[in-house]
Amino acid sequence: MINEKELIAGQVAHPLEPLTAREIELAVAILKQERSLTMLQRFVTVTLQEPPKEKVLAFRPGDPIEREAFAVILDNAEERTYEAVVSLAERKLKSWTYVPGVQPSVMLDEFMECEEIVKSDPGFLEALARRGITDASMVMVDPWSAGNFGVKEEEGLRLLRAMSWIKSSELDNGYAHPLEGIIAYVDMNKKQVLKVEDYGAVKIPSQDGQYRSDQVAARGGIKPLDIVQTDGPSFEVEGHHIAWQKWSIRFGFNPREGLILHTVGYEDKGRLRPILYRASLSEMVVPYGDPTPAHNRQNAFDAGEYGIGMLANSLELGCDCVGEIRYFDAFMTNSKGEVARIKNAVCLHEEDFGIGWKHTDWRTDHVEVRRSRRLVLSSISTVGNYEYGFFWYFYQDGTISFEVKLTGIMFTAAIEDGLKPKYGTLIAPNLNAPNHQHFFNVRMDISIDGMSNSVYEVHTEAEPPGPDNPYGNAFYAKSTLLETESQAVRDIDLASARAWKFVNPSVKNAVGEPVGYKLVYGENCLPFAHPESSLLKRAGFVKHHLWVTPYDPKEKYAAGDYPNQHPGGAGLPSYVAADRDIADRDIVVWYTMGHHHIPRPEDWPVMPTAYIGFSLKPNGFFDYSPSLDVPRTEHKLSHCGNADAAASTASSCGGSSGTSSCGH
Repeated sequence: MINEKELIAGQVAHPLEPLTAREIELAVAILKQERSLTMLQRFVTVTLQEPPKEKVLAFRPGDPIEREAFAVILDNAEERTYEAVVSLAERKLKSWTYVPGVQPSVMLDEFMECEEIVKSDPGFLEALARRGITDASMVMVDPWSAGNFGVKEEEGLRLLRAMSWIKSSELDNGYAHPLEGIIAYVDMNKKQVLKVEDYGAVKIPSQDGQYRSDQVAARGGIKPLDIVQTDGPSFEVEGHHIAWQKWSIRFGFNPREGLILHTVGYEDKGRLRPILYRASLSEMVVPYGDPTPAHNRQNAFDAGEYGIGMLANSLELGCDCVGEIRYFDAFMTNSKGEVARIKNAVCLHEEDFGIGWKHTDWRTDHVEVRRSRRLVLSSISTVGNYEYGFFWYFYQDGTISFEVKLTGIMFTAAIEDGLKPKYGTLIAPNLNAPNHQHFFNVRMDISIDGMSNSVYEVHTEAEPPGPDNPYGNAFYAKSTLLETESQAVRDIDLASARAWKFVNPSVKNAVGEPVGYKLVYGENCLPFAHPESSLLKRAGFVKHHLWVTPYDPKEKYAAGDYPNQHPGGAGLPSYVAADRDIADRDIVVWYTMGHHHIPRPEDWPVMPTAYIGFSLKPNGFFDYSPSLDVPRTEHKLSHCGNADAAASTASSCGGSSGTSSCGH
């Protein structure tokens, strides 16, 4: 946990520690003083200006730390965006830069402001009246980014596109009752509705979508399942550094990316071997597939347009995380520059993960079994109707996994009696859930035993029948070095079992091969939007699953620095256009994964969690299995791997998960 003394003093023990509350307050005060900022200049983000990589890698405990803050400021009066860098040690503004032609991400305050603006607009109230609604108090207004569709009247404006639902009571699930056909466009600089589009009233679905525990009768027959660790967890935490089972992990958190991994390494033969310098969710986008006028502009860049970290939940024991938990708060600002604290934004705990390895010697009946345990570092964000859980897993065998858990409430639209939606699914009477996809891009600044790495594409070929393959059963793996950025723009190919391996060509393992890690992918898909669509111009990164670039600290986001209302072309497509060399270099790997969601009635009224992710598995990184030395797990009434062990062996699991009040 963050040390309270450090919060007060603004002092930290490592250059990559997130900004403390005190440091954020100091940065805001300096900016306000130096630039004479008023309420018309709003703080979009204030976060750590990460030091240069070479300084971080050269840092040793006790070295002086130069702390800087990076801020994005929106001037509502000038309708301009500025970037600022503040030196906290010197108490001064180092730079103030106007960034032309961009719109920063939507601030949390703006979501609430937009709803108030829309619900007081005469044009919107007239549209409600046409549907027989005279009281707007129960109307829900969800602001969405307006995107960029080449509409001249929208150029240069800070726009939100608002859609609406209505509740039957304060505790009702409003998403069960869409106010179909009403779209309000709001200028958030001028705080006014520009126009209200009304594509005609559609019958409002009447069936409720209740899901709260006080509204739905719970099934019986389930007994308590407690996860206990009487001796406490196996990890050690200092600030934002974690030591666990030979792993060394530093992590951070910011308003845009949310959870960030830093300087991840694994201890092997007395040496800490680096694997990742930095890894985070670079961008995500949710394109919808409904071409009707009210929905054909619908897509959301949830990281770049809204901020995954800004929308993080305060996690609860026994609900979001179970077991012996360590929580970490996150600190950022609201648009006024006031420090906003998200309590328990990050959760750290251990989980049993089944059998790690096992073998039974059938000749001697000797059994060896090792349970697998994994370390879990997670956060969960709510973006309007949807929830996204972001989970990093670390395993005792050297594997790192990233998983997104998708749940929450689907976006809904209304449809008239007797109609069947072509571009969605009827999930309740008159209630349509449009088809959509979720794409996530994870940026990984890899450092496999050092900074000079290469990427090989590995595919499998069948040996043709012949003298060397008389029974036609032979197949072999073939590796191809990807030498330039253009060569490394790649897609999954199941027919050839295509995979990608990241190696350090200058470090060899026990059999003389370069040490490496392999990317093992899970579910994935490709976009169905047209290549010339606004979506694919702005989210070009979703066209391919793998991208590789040489390290450049300015290239951090798959869709560019400012995707909100951007016309397109930024991010990965522009990064790789130079076709730079990537062999034996300090490189960054970008992996895109997609969840293809054709809704089903079982996803309503709240969606059972869907899972999507990938793993980085050691492939020649170790000389032999790194989990060989994992000890037997001795539990009460168990004798894993030792037939002579006493049946009453004391349990090593303890501690109570405590009482919880999930959903209350």
